[in-house]
Amino acid sequence: MSTRPRLTPAIADVRRAVRDCLEALESEKRADAVPAPLLLVALSGGPDSLALAAATAFEAPRARFRAGAVVVDHGLQAGSAEVAARAAEQAKALGLDPVLVRAVSVDGEGGPEAAAREARYAALAESATETGAAAVLLGHTLDDQAETVLLGLARGSGTASISGMAQRSTGLAQRTKGGTTYLRPLLGIRRETTVRFCKDSGLEPWIDPHNSQQRFARVRVREVVLPMLENELGPGVTEALARTAELAREDSEALDLFAAEQAEELAEHAEAGLSLSVPGLASNPAALRQRIIRLAVTSEFGVSLSRAQTLEVARLVTDWRGQGPLDLPGIRVVRRGARIEFRAQSEPIG
Repeated sequence: MSTRPRLTPAIADVRRAVRDCLEALESEKRADAVPAPLLLVALSGGPDSLALAAATAFEAPRARFRAGAVVVDHGLQAGSAEVAARAAEQAKALGLDPVLVRAVSVDGEGGPEAAAREARYAALAESATETGAAAVLLGHTLDDQAETVLLGLARGSGTASISGMAQRSTGLAQRTKGGTTYLRPLLGIRRETTVRFCKDSGLEPWIDPHNSQQRFARVRVREVVLPMLENELGPGVTEALARTAELAREDSEALDLFAAEQAEELAEHAEAGLSLSVPGLASNPAALRQRIIRLAVTSEFGVSLSRAQTLEVARLVTDWRGQGPLDLPGIRVVRRGARIEFRAQSEPIG
């Protein structure tokens, strides 16, 4: 940029959010690291990611990091390659290096939003591995967090769903492999602030036309549901939903930790599977018992049980009436005396 923007409140807020996030990351790296660790900003060209890219370009050198960018072209709209190229040029103008453009193929189950997300994260993880990046920075805002909580509430899928997005996470529960660290510095920043940041900085963001198409559930939440809640319940609903996510995540993480500790004590491994102690499961409250069952099955067989399936297994503990084996996706479950036995479907039980 030809002139340095004056420090407006929006610029100060976004930079401060990035600085706080990098300070936490900086405390983990070696002070004598040479070269300085690389951070990659996931850049779409929209207001949120563009503000994040500009703030990271400013703050990263001060925290002794290098900063680059990854632009993912999903190929879902006409002219997407040109949009990606423009975002890449903006990143270079901000001083980010390297700047990678990754074209992906969006297909798979779960609808276009889920498929695009999976393809995007796979490209980000591959880019991080290729460059040796210490972390990938994502431009999710407080508004995104509130939308995620509402969508989770609508699905009724428990605290894990309404916990929203963590400021720091590793890897993904989908196909992405590798343990990439993802940082979300802007989770405490409103979307209107990132828009103002771009205007104050003389940056022209790209406005994704998909963000105004109400065939997408998230757009309906953004344009219809949240404004209605703010109008009917008063201002502050968005912030309250984000706080809900933080509280739910704290509780969920604690329960997951307790479940992991209990699973270590209750599980016995066998050549073809594992078993869990019935008295041990029965002594735990329902929230922990069900987590222990899900954790054991996921860890041993790579199978993710639904709530209904988990409750079926739990009834072998809490409502035992001599039921026969349960055939669930990929596994068979049976109660034998004081233990619940799990085997892969290909392995007969007894």
